[in-house]
Amino acid sequence: MSDKITYLAEGPRVGIRGFSYEDAGEFTALARESRGLHAPWLFPPTEPDAYAAYAGRLMEDPSRYGFLVCTREDDRIAGFININNVVEGAFQSGALGYGAFAHAAGRGLMGEGLDLVTRYAFGVLGLHRLEVNIQPRNTASIALVRRAGYRLEGFSPDFLFIDGAWRDHERWAITAEMVEPR
Repeated sequence: MSDKITYLAEGPRVGIRGFSYEDAGEFTALARESRGLHAPWLFPPTEPDAYAAYAGRLMEDPSRYGFLVCTREDDRIAGFININNVVEGAFQSGALGYGAFAHAAGRGLMGEGLDLVTRYAFGVLGLHRLEVNIQPRNTASIALVRRAGYRLEGFSPDFLFIDGAWRDHERWAITAEMVEPR
């Protein structure tokens, strides 16, 4: 790991850290290179102005937390995992959104990153539940959360407006009690 990077949590191959405005060049280049992987599921920012607005929301909105998943060997961004719509009080819950970049896809890096973010959410952030909403045909995303121990809880027709239409989603979730201590 480089001296300049401090991770919030580390696994054997990846670390997670917050977004910064300085990541715009690397993030947007990786997003452009990964368009084929992401479409039609998600559309991360591919231009610096759009990245600045996106990262700003994650850094400034107290109901959101953004994490970059980076390879520890070179600190390169492998993907991102965001916790959105965090509700405190009796709910203590958040909704995940994420994406791998093409150079990291299929290498298990996002699985390690998801484990780190899940544990960080239940530990440091004090959340009790995380939910992920996934389009049924997005088999790679479903496999990721299934491997991570999330359970299928239901089906939501016409749930999110993505790529010009209301899309059906499966609801997957995990609670703090479902995560085994290390």
